[in-house]
Amino acid sequence: MKRTVYNEDHEAFRKTIREFIAREVVPVFPEWEKQGCVPREFHHKFGALGISGFDIPEEYGGAGEVSYRYNAIITEEVFAAGVNFGNWNMSTGIILPYLLDLANEEQRRRWLPGIAAGDQLAIAMTEPGAGSDLAGIRTSARREGEYYVLNGAKTFISNSSVATLMIVVCRTSAPTADDRRTGLTLLVMDTSSEGFQVHRRLEKIGLKTSDTCEISFTDVKIPVENLLGEEGQAFGYLGRNLPRERLGLAVQTCAQAAAAIDFAREYVRQREIFGKSVASFQNTKFVLAECATEQAAAQALVDKAVELEDAGELTPADAAMAKVFCTEMAGRVIDKCLQLHGGYGYVLEYPIARLYADTRISRIVGGTSEVMKTIIAKSMGL
Repeated sequence: MKRTVYNEDHEAFRKTIREFIAREVVPVFPEWEKQGCVPREFHHKFGALGISGFDIPEEYGGAGEVSYRYNAIITEEVFAAGVNFGNWNMSTGIILPYLLDLANEEQRRRWLPGIAAGDQLAIAMTEPGAGSDLAGIRTSARREGEYYVLNGAKTFISNSSVATLMIVVCRTSAPTADDRRTGLTLLVMDTSSEGFQVHRRLEKIGLKTSDTCEISFTDVKIPVENLLGEEGQAFGYLGRNLPRERLGLAVQTCAQAAAAIDFAREYVRQREIFGKSVASFQNTKFVLAECATEQAAAQALVDKAVELEDAGELTPADAAMAKVFCTEMAGRVIDKCLQLHGGYGYVLEYPIARLYADTRISRIVGGTSEVMKTIIAKSMGL
């Protein structure tokens, strides 16, 4: 089905990204998977290409305000090539907007040029006893003169071993009986700070190039000028970027499903059974037709959501609809495409196997499918 969301400029950018991936990523991707992350120094190649500076004003070395379509194109090309960029999209698409929205002028001068050049960001929210319930965060920071002194531990923190800056969600005052959400604050920490430690990298079933670690803070001194926004107001800030995060997951899973269909189509054309290509059997044709139709329906929803994001009109319910529909669709489609590969679909040297493992987390991260349905129902007045 013809898509109308992109113009000639977008397609020229797509060609540049496709060539970059083929030249700079595909040859080294197996090494990234073995080491469990995309090397810090490699991110500066992204910066040189300009894709780390989306929405960063030109005066700080960025590309200025950029349509979300360009983020979507990068995501589509990454999965079409059977690779991924680790936590690139989290750094630039999810965490960077916090700095763009909340940083003061002095902070923008200090932080944004490095990010535009490829320095990576992380955000530390989840704790062993506080996942979706952010009000249960126990990591604390007390004010001592010109510093906040930070203590606590976090888990499931993506990008933590390669990030230069980390936004830490911590408690600077106790919650009240009426409002458990009060007292949470955002502090920006330089990851070279004394007392900050990255512990074990968690072994996940998928997303092998996305480093996800346990971390801790022991009397880490953070200058007061690294306070992001107002003290005690973090809970309100954290909800601002959730629609864009969920849109990103919808774009990602739609691209993963499209890639899975392409991989399966090529495989069944080449694979023979009973003296005939697997593609010649009616069941194969029907399965791939079903997959293509499901993916096309999801793609139409995603493209509309991207247009709404660019127009500043994407609502939390819109983003929730896109996320739950696309992530659930991708799970079904990729499973069917793996089945068409037979036993080879379970072998990691085939990209369909990596897609199968990588996509599963999308129904959990950024808010579970059940949470998305709750948001949609609430928007319906239920």
